[in-house]
Amino acid sequence: MSQSPEVVVVGGGPSGAAAAYWLSQAGHSVAVIEKKEYPREKTCGDGLTPRSIFELQSMGFDFDVPELHRINGLRSYGAGSMIEMEWPDHPEYPNWGAIIRRADLDEQVVRLAEKQGAVIHQKATAAPVVDDGRLRGVEVSSNGDSEVLNPKVVVVADGAVSRFGRPLGVGRDRKAPYGLALRAYYSSPFADDDMMESLLDLKDKDGKNVPGYGWTFPLGGETVNIGVGLLSTSKRWKGLNTGQLLDTYLDNLPDHWEVEGGSRLTEPVGGKLSMAFSGGPIVGANWVLVGDALGSTNPFTGEGIAYGYQTGRMAAATVHQALAADDLSILRRYPEELEAEFGDYYRVGRVFVRAIGNPHIMRAFMTVGFKSRPLMEWTFRVMSNLMPPDDRSLTRQLYRAIESAVRLAPAGLGTDS
Repeated sequence: MSQSPEVVVVGGGPSGAAAAYWLSQAGHSVAVIEKKEYPREKTCGDGLTPRSIFELQSMGFDFDVPELHRINGLRSYGAGSMIEMEWPDHPEYPNWGAIIRRADLDEQVVRLAEKQGAVIHQKATAAPVVDDGRLRGVEVSSNGDSEVLNPKVVVVADGAVSRFGRPLGVGRDRKAPYGLALRAYYSSPFADDDMMESLLDLKDKDGKNVPGYGWTFPLGGETVNIGVGLLSTSKRWKGLNTGQLLDTYLDNLPDHWEVEGGSRLTEPVGGKLSMAFSGGPIVGANWVLVGDALGSTNPFTGEGIAYGYQTGRMAAATVHQALAADDLSILRRYPEELEAEFGDYYRVGRVFVRAIGNPHIMRAFMTVGFKSRPLMEWTFRVMSNLMPPDDRSLTRQLYRAIESAVRLAPAGLGTDS
């Protein structure tokens, strides 16, 4: 790199690739620093909701690639019942989703950014050059060589741990909820199913409820992504091993998947989910946070890909405005734009996550919800963040639903036994 680009993007996942795409399309010189080499595996359910599809459509993604398997909705199990729900119609987002391995998805999206002019540096690390508390440059190291770049703006997209962000003062709100996830790939003759599947009430071999939930996402052909998630709001989460939780889910897995002990294709991999904008500060004098570094995961569902793409796009728009005006103070608008777009939704999401961390409330939700298709369809729409844009009563509706569940919870509410 003989000349410093206008923008350095640290991290080439969904948020970094999206930011690079939109900034390059706007005419800025962009360098993406990715520490691994594509294709690289990530701990993820590999699911694309309609919001993800919308963002990918905006970037010209090719949905005819053979690695992508189209999904029409969700099949959910809970309280001894099963319900199937198609993706709801929405005036802005499509009514379909997809499953694709992150190893395939991330490379294809970063190549879209490359076609717009972004320069992609793989197997390279980035470290901030900080002087008197201000980011002065980015030291890029690769193959034993290092170089200091002096971009005008840095987009920090290096994940939930954000090693680049730490010297800048970036940290996570310790009071905010987060999740743990573990997944592996398995062979299944039912892998061409057109529904994502979730199980909301895991039970051990003695029939006792276990904190957490499980998912099975079909990739088409003969492969499914099977994983489990656990929320920090459960009072029993610290004593639970995610490997054991995965085994418990496999014991609970519906028979139609025909997954057995020899069906596992890969070793399980796990990771942490930072959610509800728990990372911060969001912006500095010449840098912004996006994606997992920001903690952009949806607290209702654990979905991160769509919000990586969207925060990358939103950050790119603000960075473009700042560069075009030669006024980096414009970067301060980015947190305000995030608040306007997500503030109420994510605040309610935090309350919801804390509520369902109590097993009595969770059982009350399932007991009531699975008896009412309209209620479940409404819940599916809310949790997927697919409410109609003209519905301004979202916060009030959600609080009312949570309060109703609390009232319906059995005696003993407030204990976790």
